[in-house]
Amino acid sequence: MPEIKSPLPLLKSDGTILEEGWARAPHWQYNRENIAAGKWRIKEWDYYSILSPSQNFGITFTTCDLGYIGLYAICFLDFSKRSFSQIDTMTFLPLGTSGFPETSHEGNISFSDSKLNIEISMNATERKIRFSSPSMMTKDGKAGMTGEIRLTEPNNLESMNIATSWKENRKAFYYNTKINCMPAKGGFEFGGKMYQFDSTTDMGALDWGRGVWTYKNRWYWSSASGYVNGIPFGFNLGYGFSDRSPASENVILYDHKIHKLDLVHFEIDTNDYLKPWKFTSNDDRLTLEFTPNVDRNSSLDLFFLKSVQHQVFGKFNGTIKLDDGKTIVLKDFFGFAEDVLNWW
Repeated sequence: MPEIKSPLPLLKSDGTILEEGWARAPHWQYNRENIAAGKWRIKEWDYYSILSPSQNFGITFTTCDLGYIGLYAICFLDFSKRSFSQIDTMTFLPLGTSGFPETSHEGNISFSDSKLNIEISMNATERKIRFSSPSMMTKDGKAGMTGEIRLTEPNNLESMNIATSWKENRKAFYYNTKINCMPAKGGFEFGGKMYQFDSTTDMGALDWGRGVWTYKNRWYWSSASGYVNGIPFGFNLGYGFSDRSPASENVILYDHKIHKLDLVHFEIDTNDYLKPWKFTSNDDRLTLEFTPNVDRNSSLDLFFLKSVQHQVFGKFNGTIKLDDGKTIVLKDFFGFAEDVLNWW
């Protein structure tokens, strides 16, 4: 699998990827002007998850311009009650006018309507998320959320980056950055109760993506961030989306450095997503069992646009080997895994 080690344009003039592969930093320059597709087919998104396993809560933010529609959501996760509360909203035919940044390390995203407000600003060292929703409801009927969260990005923190295309259409592409293990501070009030992140224990992660997709896709993705024996540790696992023969997005992050895995398989009972999952790698470096806590499930049916999603939060147990052969033992390590099927 080719590792990209220096900056380069993402797309050639004909809309195909200049060089497919993976990287430890976002070396590809996203050049919208070379996209060989209509504006309604371009997908741009930033997704954040910030979890506090020790305090049994988490929050996620979805911001995306999918051409046909824009989607924005705030989701609160209560792991002690095994429940989630979410508010979301849609815009129609944004067609790339949402102003999403062309890089994953600087820029701003801003959206506001009567249901929610999200403002994200980022630079090379910090990401700030300000948000509010007057009508977001707790499970016991209390309304209102407002807060601010800051994620610190250490200057030596490596990330997972991948650029791949589809076999059936090489002008359809997937450019993705996943950043794990960003210490979180700040907090929010929800339904009259305060929730505060502790930067010594709690972490956030980013899924930043730009691309043009084929119509129907199913992907599997898993992410976790935390500490093992006081050392920052995380992983990103995924497959099923685009042609992964040039590169996979399977990586381990240990003490801010990437350790590359080959292929990983998710074993899921799709009749019951709250039953245990299993994860194995083809090189025998990863064996994990995942015990679900909350299934953040949703579905959307807008005739020609459909989506069925299961994002499941829970605990990982098992072993992972680093590039040097060192074995990391995970015990009740918190993260999530998802199975998503989209037609759009």
